[in-house]
Amino acid sequence: MGCFQQSIAQKKSQNTVVLSTKPFSDGVNHWYHIKDKHNIVNPIENQPQYAESEYEKIADNILLFQKENGGWPKNYDMRAILTKSQKQEVLAAKSATNTTFDNATTYTHIAYLAQVYTLSKAKKYKEGFDKGIEFIMQAQYPNGGWPQYYPLESNYSRHITFNDGAYMGIMQLLQQIVRGDADYTFIDANLKAKVQTSYQKGIECILNMQIKDNNKLTVWCQQHDEVTLAPAWARKFEPPSICNAESVPVVLFLMEQENPDQKMIQCIQSAVRWFEDSKIYNTRVERFEIAPTESAYKKITHDVRVVTDSTAAPIWTRYYELGTHRPLFCNRDSKFVYSLAEVELERREGYAWYTNQPQKVLKAYPKWQQKWAPNEDVLK
Repeated sequence: MGCFQQSIAQKKSQNTVVLSTKPFSDGVNHWYHIKDKHNIVNPIENQPQYAESEYEKIADNILLFQKENGGWPKNYDMRAILTKSQKQEVLAAKSATNTTFDNATTYTHIAYLAQVYTLSKAKKYKEGFDKGIEFIMQAQYPNGGWPQYYPLESNYSRHITFNDGAYMGIMQLLQQIVRGDADYTFIDANLKAKVQTSYQKGIECILNMQIKDNNKLTVWCQQHDEVTLAPAWARKFEPPSICNAESVPVVLFLMEQENPDQKMIQCIQSAVRWFEDSKIYNTRVERFEIAPTESAYKKITHDVRVVTDSTAAPIWTRYYELGTHRPLFCNRDSKFVYSLAEVELERREGYAWYTNQPQKVLKAYPKWQQKWAPNEDVLK
């Protein structure tokens, strides 16, 4: 469930065009491997699939799953060759509003339709694309952020959500449209102007959500309150905090922007400084086998532990506590703990509590700094 990259790339081999369906892989894995009573349809045994070269048939599936409001439900395989019964069930659910950006949903479907329309010029794909873009703009809050689900639900999915790449997936799609990438040249001037406005609001919201803690700009939380923009709870083990893992794609995205103003430059400089200051040294996380253990969620065959290792590269925890900036962990009872060993086995093994992703920002920083902030290197 990562941030959307433009990996729906065309490959031409022996006059065959292939459109990658890799951006849908998270939803595909959920459909086949995680039972969900809320699914519209479930896979049959040995569900057949279209080849990636059959992109129009895949796009027809995408249109089939698109809801009347223009968005998509999560966790289905767009390559599945559906039975007649499955198709009927999907059609019957067209008016349902379980539409979301979670698990790389909606923005990836829109991008795929754009590619198929560019290749085929079939009007139905452009119509589906246009409806999808309008859905994104409808879902956007006046402050520029996006919820995880739209229409809004009464739970944490109302929050502005960086988790699993939702926010940045939308922004990367809009950026490709604004920049006039080859697969979006068909968009008329009126719609492109709307996208430009939505995109700029999205950037401004990112800058406004950067956490200022102890009078120090840091990075972002996984989710922010949709009204106050403050860090907010999501699932019971995902607390309001300074979240390094989800902040990395945000900073890398901002570093791509041309002609950043002073507010954006300060935002990036502060985030880079935070990543440098929050490094953890001499620490390695290792995974090891254990006797199979049943939990309420799954069978567990491995555990993880933190070991001291003077040769280890710097590492970061996913969460840092607001106020104290201590590495932070959390159980399903929402109680804070301060070491991985205090997390219960099922969550300890089933969640990414440590990350090395901030190193990507630190590696990219020197080139960015020389171009946009040559007189202020925050790492010196």
